[in-house]
Amino acid sequence: MADNKDYITSTLENGTVNINEDVITAIAVTAVKDVEGVVGLSGDDLAGFLGRKNSGKGLKVTLGEDSVQIDCSLVVLYGHSVVEIARNVQTVVSNAVESMTGLKVSHVDVNISGITMSRA
Repeated sequence: MADNKDYITSTLENGTVNINEDVITAIAVTAVKDVEGVVGLSGDDLAGFLGRKNSGKGLKVTLGEDSVQIDCSLVVLYGHSVVEIARNVQTVVSNAVESMTGLKVSHVDVNISGITMSRA
């Protein structure tokens, strides 16, 4: 590949599939925003989080040989259980990435870096 992006490659019967880390990031960001109690990703502006533009701030993807590690830093809504939110994020992110890419998610680390009283 000509650019300097990181890819993970899967070998199929008729060739290979190269999945860019930005694709995995986009899948994970979309999954995170569907979790109740999550206001946004830390370091990401709320408008970007709710809109289509994805900077990936607050979310880091690390590609291994045949697995993916994902780290999320979140801002959550006051009144929700942060432990429950973290568990839900781990489940939905792992399921989304694995079902859409066929890659194994080794783990999803969740950091609650902020809390807010309202969605904005």
